[in-house]
Amino acid sequence: MEKRMTNRQIAAQETRRKLFEAAKKLVCEKGLVGTSVEEITKACGVSNGTFYTYFKRKEDVVFELSREMYQGIYEEAQAHDGTFMERLKFYLVNFSGHIERDGLKLCQEWVRNTVDPDLMEAPYNTDKLRMDRDSMKEMIEKGIERGELTSDTPTDALAGALVDVIYGEMLCWDMSGGAYSFEERTKEFCDLFLPAMIGPYLIEK
Repeated sequence: MEKRMTNRQIAAQETRRKLFEAAKKLVCEKGLVGTSVEEITKACGVSNGTFYTYFKRKEDVVFELSREMYQGIYEEAQAHDGTFMERLKFYLVNFSGHIERDGLKLCQEWVRNTVDPDLMEAPYNTDKLRMDRDSMKEMIEKGIERGELTSDTPTDALAGALVDVIYGEMLCWDMSGGAYSFEERTKEFCDLFLPAMIGPYLIEK
């Protein structure tokens, strides 16, 4: 039987959501360095202490935003109707599209903080990359279970290569200052190069 949330838990969840949304809006406008905890809490009408009830520091909001958002994209992709290739393309394109729609500034802040050597010991830096690799690996393993991919598909290597590609595309988009569409670049990759990567392991039906 599903346990119902208490009013206190519902209120806490709502406060956390408001902090997320306020932080996201401010970071997209001003960057992480230019955004203070005071500005985030003021936008939500709560105290600074309330912020620290949910987060240790403002950087945590950026990482948790990305983690929650892309987990949702992965779940949508797994439930997507169609072939393995269609689900994989859906995941990659939507991954890129969400990043692009959230804006260059937020993406640049996330990249800057994950590659900053002073922050590399923070667990969420490696957790996000690991989560994306694990999600990709699980998608491939599900394809094997469904009889869409051969049993000898190199799940680890293939998952790593695909995440390397999408992360590389994201970094190049950042470095270009958003001079082109990240989502369209990913569609191009999926149409031109993804079949060659996945084709050897597809089971024809």
